[in-house]
Amino acid sequence: MFPPVARRAESIASFLVMDILEEALELEARGEEIVHLEVGEPDFPTPQCIVNEARRALEAGRTRYTHSQGALELRQAISDDYRGRCGVKVDPGSIIVTSGSSPALLLVLGALIEPGDQVLLSDPGYACYPAFARFCGGESVFFPVRAGDAFVPQPDIIRAHMSARVKTIILNSPANPTGAVVPQEFLREIASLDCSVISDEIYHGLTYRAPAHSILEFTDRCFVVNGFSKRYAMRGWRLGYAIAPPDFIRPMQKLQQNLFISANTFVQAAAVAALGKAGADAEKMRLTFDERRKFIVPALRELGFGVESYPEGAYYVLAEASRFGDDSLALARRILHGAKVALAPGIDFGRNAEGHLRFSYANSLENIKRAMEALANFLYP
Repeated sequence: MFPPVARRAESIASFLVMDILEEALELEARGEEIVHLEVGEPDFPTPQCIVNEARRALEAGRTRYTHSQGALELRQAISDDYRGRCGVKVDPGSIIVTSGSSPALLLVLGALIEPGDQVLLSDPGYACYPAFARFCGGESVFFPVRAGDAFVPQPDIIRAHMSARVKTIILNSPANPTGAVVPQEFLREIASLDCSVISDEIYHGLTYRAPAHSILEFTDRCFVVNGFSKRYAMRGWRLGYAIAPPDFIRPMQKLQQNLFISANTFVQAAAVAALGKAGADAEKMRLTFDERRKFIVPALRELGFGVESYPEGAYYVLAEASRFGDDSLALARRILHGAKVALAPGIDFGRNAEGHLRFSYANSLENIKRAMEALANFLYP
């Protein structure tokens, strides 16, 4: 008798945003025109200086494995980037380069979590964090973040959810799906909690009032996960990294050696160019996102969606939509098939996000305007 699927795999929840994307792609294959506001994928091409460096690396034959922690040149560039942006000193030996930020998080949790350990997560929060925790044997514990606080995690609420079993807390600032940015005084308080902190900083460089602060500014008892997909429009290049305390580097390196060997060599070369040469391109993209942000929030409010405050970072708006339907997944599917606009259902991001829809303004302003018009015609026929 053929064995059943492992409980570990069966128990992982579906990533509903991807389900909506794939449903939208099926509609497009049938000839429908869909406006994609469901995925966090910048619509910009990768900056030319990055593409040129990748081409040079390929032509130079840089297609062999690198050191399992990543090419030293790139780790030094990451170290320099954190010193320049955040004023913190990061030893290149404390960095592991990975094939995207998700593998970086997997390495961190794989080296940190024992079966039964608890991982503290915000609700709403990034949909995949609970799946990572479960896969590594951990148990997710959720603390609420509220629209009235601009979805910023409140230290007193976090403390109320602490226990002896909490091994770590995962912070995401700027945050997916809310766009919230944790102020430095709150980061300092969270860094003082009696547990480790994993800071997902993938949206650093995408803030609209003041730069985001790194957890590394307040503690060395922490892990950082970051990458190149968002800030540098390198989503399909799949490159990320983890910064970890020295005691964890060798265990994480062994996981990397066994699971992934090393990240793509020529992509690592391109990432050095991203950090050293693509600053102007990244700033142009940030300003364009800000323009879209300033359009989409009042447009959503005019349509009857609830948006208490402007998101301060990333490129998402989590809008209250219960007047149009309490089941956010069903509502997202109705809108997809009726208005031809793909949106992310709030339930994907936690129980407190049910009744909401996430709008990504990573698409062009022209397409966002098309989506708002289509929604108006669908919601108010």
